[in-house]
Amino acid sequence: MPETPTFGRYAEIPYERMTPEQQEGYRFLKEVRGQVGGPREIAVIIINSKWHSVYPTAAHERRGKEVGLPADKVEALLSGVPTSFADEREQVVYEMATALANSRWVAKGLYDRAVKALGHVGITDVITLMGYYTSVSMTLAFYDVPAGATGIAR
Repeated sequence: MPETPTFGRYAEIPYERMTPEQQEGYRFLKEVRGQVGGPREIAVIIINSKWHSVYPTAAHERRGKEVGLPADKVEALLSGVPTSFADEREQVVYEMATALANSRWVAKGLYDRAVKALGHVGITDVITLMGYYTSVSMTLAFYDVPAGATGIAR
């Protein structure tokens, strides 16, 4: 018999019932939470809103503002409205995430600016983060996890 959902259709696994690998992943995510920062948070907001996943979109709308992104910029990211950033790294991440999330070509000029601003390791980090949050968003959308769901205490 399936687990009883803890929020939406999703049933969380209590920490003590996780496999050692799941516990390691959970500890890692708990350690790095809050270290995403402005430029990467831009990519996360774009991806979460692309997949119309309510829980992570609401959570990262708050997080984007907490890390210093202006409210009007966060709202533009959520709505898919064009915006721009004074910070070169934020602008490059915005353009990269928008192009990739919308299955567009990455122009040579954007490529060159991204390499200059982020380096290849930074570019790979942003793309990997986008892939990770695509998976998170799709999973939470499938399980219909509502915004503000509290889940189980850990």
